[in-house]
Amino acid sequence: MEIDRAEQYLVTQCIRRQGFRYWPLPVLSVPARKVGAYVVDDVAWARQYGYGRTFDSAAQKANRDHPNIAYAKALSKNQRVSYSRALDGTFTDSITIELPSGGSVRTPRDGCYAQAREQLYGDYPTWFRAKKTVTSLTPLYVPRILQDERLTSAVAAWSRCMTAAGRPFQSPDAIRRERESMIRGMTEEQALRSESALAVTEAECAQRTSLGKTTRALEAEYRNKVARDYAEEFTAYRQMRLSALTRARNL
Repeated sequence: MEIDRAEQYLVTQCIRRQGFRYWPLPVLSVPARKVGAYVVDDVAWARQYGYGRTFDSAAQKANRDHPNIAYAKALSKNQRVSYSRALDGTFTDSITIELPSGGSVRTPRDGCYAQAREQLYGDYPTWFRAKKTVTSLTPLYVPRILQDERLTSAVAAWSRCMTAAGRPFQSPDAIRRERESMIRGMTEEQALRSESALAVTEAECAQRTSLGKTTRALEAEYRNKVARDYAEEFTAYRQMRLSALTRARNL
């Protein structure tokens, strides 16, 4: 979070030096970062946030109403192009990497975001390659986790617990697939209340059956196995994040 805030600060200073205005984007809170886990196993979090609907709504509102959106729309066409280039850069000179799971990604070397990351991480191209490699490994190991007997046994136990509680779901994924249909026609308040009740039951069963702990342990195990083939990128990722944190605190 400190690095994210520092990045937004540096972007703001950069874009203003070029004659434009910019308002820092909101940084995800600690509770918001829990959204999207394979299974909810924090009862207190589930009771308060359900499946994170309030975070989804806040993100949609920010995308729609953030001052940066209104500011860009108010610019002339030529100014808008210049603003976009100043902020995000162009792909005339870009960094491209091949992903371990296939395909490639690229990003501009210029623009205020690139400059901010260069200041924070010390070497933006190296940081981009390390980050994209490290964060794109899930397709290489998630299928193995899903087939692991330790997970399938824990999911079966969790499902039995859910059924006994009057919530007959075979897996957490089944809840995710049916989530929207279950709250269709409800008001926002009703939807949050309904989802929170279900999420609490999911979390209680995840704790009783250790599904959450099992999932995290298996992810660490399989991720570490895959990571051995990308030790250089993992080392660079960790070291550059630590350096960026120090720089962020000194801004």
